[in-house]
Amino acid sequence: MRRRMLSINDLSYSVDGRPLIVGASARIPTGHKVGLVGRNGSGKTTLFRLIRGELVPEGGEISLPSRARIGGVAQEVPSSSTSLLDTVLAADTERAALMAESLTATDPHRIAEVQARLADIDAWSAEGRASTILKGLGFTPEEMLQPCSDFSGGWRMRVALAGVLFAQPDLLLLDEPTNYLDLEGALWLESYLAKYPHTVIVISHDRGLLNRAVQAILHLDEKKLTLYSGGYDTFAKTRAEQRAVQAAEAKKQDARRAHLQSFVDRFKAKASKARQAQSRVKMLEKMTPITAPSEAAKHVFTFPAPEELSPPIIAMEGVSVGYGDAVVLRRLSLRIDQDDRIALLGRNGEGKSTLSKLLAGKLEPRGGSFVRSSKLRVGYFAQHQVDELFLDETPVQHVRRLRPAEGEPRLRARLAGFGLMADQAETVVGRLSGGQKARLSLLLATIEAPHLLILDEPTNHLDIESREALVEALTAYSGAVVLVSHDMHLLSLVADRLWLVKDGGVAPYPDDLDTYRALLLGEGGDKSKAEKPARPKATREQMQSLRAEVRKCEERIAKLEEMRDRLAEKLADPALYEEDRRGDLDVWNRKYAEVMEALDRAEALWMKAQDAVEKIDG
Repeated sequence: MRRRMLSINDLSYSVDGRPLIVGASARIPTGHKVGLVGRNGSGKTTLFRLIRGELVPEGGEISLPSRARIGGVAQEVPSSSTSLLDTVLAADTERAALMAESLTATDPHRIAEVQARLADIDAWSAEGRASTILKGLGFTPEEMLQPCSDFSGGWRMRVALAGVLFAQPDLLLLDEPTNYLDLEGALWLESYLAKYPHTVIVISHDRGLLNRAVQAILHLDEKKLTLYSGGYDTFAKTRAEQRAVQAAEAKKQDARRAHLQSFVDRFKAKASKARQAQSRVKMLEKMTPITAPSEAAKHVFTFPAPEELSPPIIAMEGVSVGYGDAVVLRRLSLRIDQDDRIALLGRNGEGKSTLSKLLAGKLEPRGGSFVRSSKLRVGYFAQHQVDELFLDETPVQHVRRLRPAEGEPRLRARLAGFGLMADQAETVVGRLSGGQKARLSLLLATIEAPHLLILDEPTNHLDIESREALVEALTAYSGAVVLVSHDMHLLSLVADRLWLVKDGGVAPYPDDLDTYRALLLGEGGDKSKAEKPARPKATREQMQSLRAEVRKCEERIAKLEEMRDRLAEKLADPALYEEDRRGDLDVWNRKYAEVMEALDRAEALWMKAQDAVEKIDG
């Protein structure tokens, strides 16, 4: 039988003598979309390298479908004179080779073969497909024709991602792909992956992506692999239930052990009870230990509390800002109070980072009135600051530079307040994980107890537990927060005000994040535009009809979600991937894709109906 799935069998691998993966097994059906999750440092990226054949397992094996093409984003594309579009087109090496051969081939039979194969792979629509991907990742048509050398490393990472998506490998391995995307790009990628025609395994800590774009969660924990059907929320619920049962069983066993041991201790010296005591010793020896689930090391962030300032802490009227002669934002009239929680929305390049730098005092205002509290302290975290840490110094040395008068215990306590414990405190930064570097940068940004904390993509490299801890810390924090993030989960839990940065201006966004997401995905019109004239008040019958439409949409969504879950369960059945059931597999994969598309449409209709009700009610 030809293998039609990725099979991991009894896999083991160690790093520097430390076992990372031990006896792990899993089977990923062909065509499945899977989220790979686990704590930072658990071995997720190492597993990818093992699958790609870059590392050799110490034990076990990894089996792939015959002739399967594996693709992933290893590094940014080089800075060269080649245009973005041509760079992406070249990523499909078969098409590129055939196109080159079509220009030089002279043998009629070979020419026919080349042309037939070009038709098979839909080569003539390649530019359109490549352009669509580049557009989804935030590039304009003009930028697609510019050379790679015109773009920074982060943007060239997007080009590399576009290339691998265009090439459509049979097995797509993506390691934190949203780390170098903005919110708009992340939402586009989420939608793209959900409809990708082949197998996908994505390492991600983005709950939205893990709920909407994958059919299963592969959990790497305690050096083992476990596959769960459904998205992340389903996995988290199942996992919590399992841990509760395990903890209860461990508690019962502990009580049983204590009872047996008590009998042994009381009667082992009495001749009349010696036989019974010995019997209980043997029972104790035969008991297979049930270990209560170990809690993850506490993922914490402890932001120091600033003193309260009189409002507003920042106020501006008619302010412009930019770089050199170029003005990016104009006529800004904004106010920030200490209890504000603001999320900045807007497509990449509209000026979110420029506004952040203005608020942080890293750019000077041009014209107008810009007033900030005389005692205002601002903390600023941007992803590039992680790269500015001193790689040959320890976290303790970094903190000591800012607090030279503080004793060693206090410095270490500060680090522990951000989850950097004793081992990490004395490890040079160059050997820390991305998540640990981000924690250190956040500590340095907040050490002065800022009244205003500006966070530009703070969740990059943080695992899910750390992201939840960040939410808790920001909720408890008594200063103002300005957030730029592609993490919709973080924004929805922290932000209570939305500012849209668009067309050189900044204005409050009148709707919620779900509406903004729908807008970006093309599911609705731009509700930020001027309001339409008021309509006549609806009759009672019209209101009943609208509310009935909402209920109908909700019932439709519920049915489709039920169908989706049943199909996901069906597709998780290994028997479906036997050679003689290849036709059945194609049918079920098609049905799943159809249900997901129908669900998208149903959600859009529900939002439209709900919006109609709210407009009349309002």
